[in-house]
Amino acid sequence: MKNNPRNIIGESIVTIGLIVTAILLLNPFHFWMPDMMVMSMLAVILVLFAIFASFILREKAVDERDDQHKALAGRNAFLAGSATLILGIIVQGYSHAVDEWLVVALIVMVVTKIGTRIWSDRNL
Repeated sequence: MKNNPRNIIGESIVTIGLIVTAILLLNPFHFWMPDMMVMSMLAVILVLFAIFASFILREKAVDERDDQHKALAGRNAFLAGSATLILGIIVQGYSHAVDEWLVVALIVMVVTKIGTRIWSDRNL
């Protein structure tokens, strides 16, 4: 199933919305955010991420080149995510206050990567 321009536009809008909402949750402009606003933004980011994940789960490869592009995108995303988590662990390690969520996220990523690889080698 080839990506048509409508899908690409929709995916781009959802991706930009997800990024903007995530940045706003960091409160970069130091606006005071009432609890209701934060809760609303958390709900929005959850919905946007669910839509984004549905795009990823629905993508299908047309040929071997598409499969290779999907694998490369997944590999690059894994490396970027794990490198960011490692950097966060190192930076927080210097202050002796490593956030356990960084470590848990890194472990989940690595175990999922290895588990998926083992499963796909046996079943595909």
